Amino acid sequence: MPLSLLAGYLLLMSLYPASFASHHQQRVNFRHFPRTSELTHLFSTNFTDYEALLQYLSLENNYSWRPRYLTSRSVLGWNWNKRNAGLNYTWPVKRVAVVEGDIILGGLMMVHEREDTQICGPIMPQGGIQALECMLYTIDWVNNQKDFLPGITLGGYILDDCDKDTYGLEQAVDFIKGSIRNIDDGTYKCPDGSSPIIRQKIISGVLGAASSVTSIQVANLLRLFKIPQVSFFSTSPELSNKQRFEYFLRTVPSDTNQAQAMVEIVKILNWTYVSILYEESTYGIKAFNVLEERLALNNICIAVKEKLTKDSGVASEGVYDKIVRKLLSKQRARGVIIFGSDQEVAGVMRAVKRNNVTGYFSWIGSDGWSARALVFDGNELQVEGTLSVQPRAHAVEGFDDYFLGLNVKNNQRNPWFIEYWEKYFQCKWINSTVTPYNQNYDKYCTGDEVMTYSNGYEPERQLQFVSDAVLSFAYAFRDMHRNLCGGKSGLCQRMNPIDGTELLKYLYKVHFTGLSKDEFEFSKNGDGPARYNIIHFKQVKPTSYQWVRVGEYRDGQLTLNLSQIQFRLYEKAMPSSVCSDPCEKGQAKKFVEGENCCWHCFNCTKYQVLLSETQCVECPLGFLPDYNHEDCIAIPELYMSPDSYWAIGALAFSTTGISVTVFVILVFIRYNDTPVVRASGRELSYVLLAGILMCYGMTYMLVQKPTNFICGAQKAGIGLCFAVVYSALLTKTNRISRIFKAGKRSARRPSFISPKSQLVICGALIGVQISITTVWLAFTPPRAIHHYPTREDNHVVCAASINASYMVAFAYPITLTLICTVYAILTRKIPEAFNESKYIGFTMYTTCIIWLAFVPIYFSTAEHVALNVTTMSVAISLSSTVTLVCLFTPKLYILLLHPEKNIRQSMMPQNKCGTLKNNTLIISSSARVESATQSDGKDFLFIMK
Repeated sequence: MPLSLLAGYLLLMSLYPASFASHHQQRVNFRHFPRTSELTHLFSTNFTDYEALLQYLSLENNYSWRPRYLTSRSVLGWNWNKRNAGLNYTWPVKRVAVVEGDIILGGLMMVHEREDTQICGPIMPQGGIQALECMLYTIDWVNNQKDFLPGITLGGYILDDCDKDTYGLEQAVDFIKGSIRNIDDGTYKCPDGSSPIIRQKIISGVLGAASSVTSIQVANLLRLFKIPQVSFFSTSPELSNKQRFEYFLRTVPSDTNQAQAMVEIVKILNWTYVSILYEESTYGIKAFNVLEERLALNNICIAVKEKLTKDSGVASEGVYDKIVRKLLSKQRARGVIIFGSDQEVAGVMRAVKRNNVTGYFSWIGSDGWSARALVFDGNELQVEGTLSVQPRAHAVEGFDDYFLGLNVKNNQRNPWFIEYWEKYFQCKWINSTVTPYNQNYDKYCTGDEVMTYSNGYEPERQLQFVSDAVLSFAYAFRDMHRNLCGGKSGLCQRMNPIDGTELLKYLYKVHFTGLSKDEFEFSKNGDGPARYNIIHFKQVKPTSYQWVRVGEYRDGQLTLNLSQIQFRLYEKAMPSSVCSDPCEKGQAKKFVEGENCCWHCFNCTKYQVLLSETQCVECPLGFLPDYNHEDCIAIPELYMSPDSYWAIGALAFSTTGISVTVFVILVFIRYNDTPVVRASGRELSYVLLAGILMCYGMTYMLVQKPTNFICGAQKAGIGLCFAVVYSALLTKTNRISRIFKAGKRSARRPSFISPKSQLVICGALIGVQISITTVWLAFTPPRAIHHYPTREDNHVVCAASINASYMVAFAYPITLTLICTVYAILTRKIPEAFNESKYIGFTMYTTCIIWLAFVPIYFSTAEHVALNVTTMSVAISLSSTVTLVCLFTPKLYILLLHPEKNIRQSMMPQNKCGTLKNNTLIISSSARVESATQSDGKDFLFIMK
């Protein structure tokens, strides 16, 4: 009968998880359990004693209980593994660290490392044993506080997940056994007919797991039973989703913050081309997604991105060698971000050493491996220079002294401590459990060994989060007890058992100062405060390495003490990790195909600027690139200015001409009725002088900065002033010519020789120019424009001046000039008394010479604004001066210097015989002899040979 009870217990323990999984639709690997046929055969067999049962289970020819090769689990010490069936040890051995109490907290620790060929690997000193002991230490602290939980003790039930999500999920089944209420107790009966009593503690809350992927699996299980879970190392952003993980909290911040901190470090180091290694787990993949997004936002490219095997097993050394060679394929990407766990990163560092690339890469590490002895112990040269992001944690007060005081004799509650002790001192404890890792020790432990910093003790830097996880539950229990039990000693009915939903509410409200002296409270997503330390692994002196704090990241702001960072001993220079060096000023990028951060640089041309980092564009006309070819700078406008030397010279000439002209006008007015003035045709002389004044006045228009008004005045004025001058001259020469031609034919007076007629004729001639100018202005309105004779010039000119448009203004005056010249030639043989035509002829000849010289000079100096404008103004002034001097100097000479000649008789010089020269006889109808150009028009001259 006792054997039947034992077999029943075996059946219950074997099928219980499978039954539970089926009921709650959870995935369970049934290869882990004996088949039904095996159990049926077991219970149909009659065993006489325990030895017979054990003998049955170990028979070599009994394949029912033989292995499925280390993928099976151990139940009460029986290992269904064919390969190891003949060995005298079981691995792994399921152990539990138990602390009795009224309220039990579950704990899921990665006491052992992950192993591919076995369920569990070797012991994990820092993140495993130290984290477990920190949980126990904090439970002791809570229980030792007077009236913290009055009449209540806090207990623990701690399991090992071996850093595997599937194995961790199997272990976590123990946490929910006490919560199951739907087991039909009538199915099983004791010999006396009573129902069996299965004593299973109710787990009120769970600490763990350390790995994010394990926490996700366990959280999916615990939420079904409303058991709150607080992790101390799981940082995956996925766990912040309260729609999926409403009963999950953590004392560490989400990796979203950690990833952003890494990006900020990369930016400070001026890296733009980095590689990323991330573990093949929820922790690594989610963090990589955030990193990839944040790096892209900051224009930082990823050269190589490789997964580190995690969930699918343990990678071989050759896999790590391939990863290192892949990193080396992008030689300029020397900065590498590693988001992984210590075991995987240790494999990377070993591969770096094997491939002789120590010191080639600079690492930025995540909290999963930084400051872990498993990574840097023996790989110091490879890890040197690492900058790592760790959730900010301070030492748990008193823990180091507590832990260093432990030994195998005084620490019986930790079932894995002997294993840790054996690894730490490399010795075998007498009668300890046989493991795959303690068979090669050649000495025995005495138990009197002492752990010290000098002989290898390396404290885990993040134990604060373990302690805070325990305290968050403790403070939630305290607040819950005060509210529900009124502060009475012991557990009241309302807290027995504890409602997980209520407990979760109290957890979100906790706010306390932990054993690290840091304040703690959960965020709205159930995450810990986003506070990070930036730590740096440096060689402080030859062969002496330390992790030192060089900065912090808090509330989105990174503070980094660059003076403390040393990537290699005695080398302060920051390593470079860029695909291509920045282009120099005035250079654009041509990207390498398939690469966003690799490019070749090429120079923008002389007149181009950078439109974007990849494109050069020409500056518009009137602009030149600045020195750096970044902006187009306006070329200073070049135009004739009245205060320039050229303008001053032209204005001086013009002003002198105006003064002389005004003087002549005044003299003519003074002697208006004298024979000389009247004989010169005073009305046309005044018109002529007005035209000369206008010519001189054009200089003042030409030297002004061009505007639409100034350009209009120039277009109209240049042609008009010449038209006035040459219309008057043409009228004069025409009158003389007609008078003498008429005198040869008859004695009748020619028509239209009176002053009024002359003015009308002159006005008509001027009107033609006015009409031409009006039409011209209507069809081509005057405009001041920018003219660019060369790429580096910016002239402000009138539009008409840059082409042959001014010829429209000059065409008519030129025609008048040519006709005047012809008349001057035709009248060159008239008597001396009428030789004003000779002066007009000389004026025309000189004017033609001036303008023939002006045209080529004007067009050849088009690029020199000042010289060009000066040439035109001087040419106009010279033409006016020639006219003024040639036509009016003889008259001024008589009027001012020889007034005695200013009489009518002197106008007709005679020979000694009293007859006219050349036998020409002039007979006046009034018996008076006067000049043929006399202005009153009352007398008609007969000219006879």
